[in-house]
Amino acid sequence: MSRADEHTAPPALPEFERALAELESLVEKLEGGELTLEESLRCFERGIELTRTCQRALREAEQKVQILLEGEDEPRPFREDADG
Repeated sequence: MSRADEHTAPPALPEFERALAELESLVEKLEGGELTLEESLRCFERGIELTRTCQRALREAEQKVQILLEGEDEPRPFREDADG
């Protein structure tokens, strides 16, 4: 694959989005009530793994934001009011 091809190919879903989509799918399956107890437990275990993956990705993003904000002269709140 050439460098030009790398830029035209659709990007793969980032880990967080992929994990969140799978987690949402598992929740739908569990809420459907059609699974056996064993299937439900497997889904629950996978859901815990995915939740941890999402939490880790969010922590890493928060750390990056903090690093970027530290480079400013004066700290600003992460989210500003609509007026602000």
